[in-house]
Amino acid sequence: MTPGGTPGAPGVVVVTGVSRYLGAHVAARLAADPRIERVIGVDPPGAAEPADLLDRVERVRVDAGSVGDLLVDLEVDAVVHLALVSAPDRQQGGRAAMKEQNVIGTMQLLAACQRASRLRKVVVRSSTAAYGVSFRDPAVFTEETEPREVPRGGFGRDILDIEGYVRGFRRRRPDVTATVLRFAPFIGSTADTTLTRYFRQPVVPTVLGRDPRLQFLHFDDALEVLHRSIVEDHPGTYNVAGPGVLSLSQAIRRAGRLEVPVLEPGLSGAVALARTLGYGRLGLDQVDLFVHGRVVDTSRLVEEYGFTPRSTAAAFDDFIRAHHGGVVVTRDQLAAAEQAVLAGIRQVRAAVREQS
Repeated sequence: MTPGGTPGAPGVVVVTGVSRYLGAHVAARLAADPRIERVIGVDPPGAAEPADLLDRVERVRVDAGSVGDLLVDLEVDAVVHLALVSAPDRQQGGRAAMKEQNVIGTMQLLAACQRASRLRKVVVRSSTAAYGVSFRDPAVFTEETEPREVPRGGFGRDILDIEGYVRGFRRRRPDVTATVLRFAPFIGSTADTTLTRYFRQPVVPTVLGRDPRLQFLHFDDALEVLHRSIVEDHPGTYNVAGPGVLSLSQAIRRAGRLEVPVLEPGLSGAVALARTLGYGRLGLDQVDLFVHGRVVDTSRLVEEYGFTPRSTAAAFDDFIRAHHGGVVVTRDQLAAAEQAVLAGIRQVRAAVREQS
């Protein structure tokens, strides 16, 4: 019998990043599972206070270098690593702080896991950004597909480093079940991400001449896969996405938004407009996704877990229903969008003249 009293279910679980939306919901769901004895949420000192849903989760604030002692003292059976930053925040240290948390933080955590003799399960959040983007990409990525090019965006490069550390951990601790989940971009009625903010813009910039195929994952299905990864044994690496695809133009039409195609070098002008209007910002990871698209095969997940996430279209429709009747494009916003497009075109023409 396992420590949690159920085959596969751990007794004591540590969840990193519970001050964030995903980590908080995963920890709360685990705390409600009677098969699990204790759930401990870990965040660095100074992290934001979590939502009320963590009232049954024990909170510990500790820096990454001290996690090892925590795992030993609490006799932890499983670790769920969700403390990743998908986009740099200038107010929080920008790209340097993002890499420190993603790469160095994961390296230190796995080093601590290696020393924890009682530990028997590690679940790590990853991303389909691990495949990068390239004009030579296959139509569908499987878990064995190697990236054709190193991702331009910081998050994609961090994911490659993180998965490399997990492979090293597997070699050093073959007795521990290590699960890596490559999530497609989250969407749904409650998700609040760079991607959902992009589709909530009244004016949505796209790359002229490109209509990439996209996959999304409903946030609730991400929670289900994470929960099963913790209470069951599923070693290996898995693509996690909703079946089927939507083209970017289809998604924009479904969302009832106005598409504004721009030349790729001029996309920064349209993105700057979105930022000015208060709709967040896009990084190179998102820009490359909207140029090339990305579709992954999920047959390994379906076969191993016995679970099929809702389709990409269904997940996106749930997002739309939750935000129906949102922002309407005003005349001033449309004029600003047109000016952003024209400014981008002028920049490209000027660059061409300088090179000729």
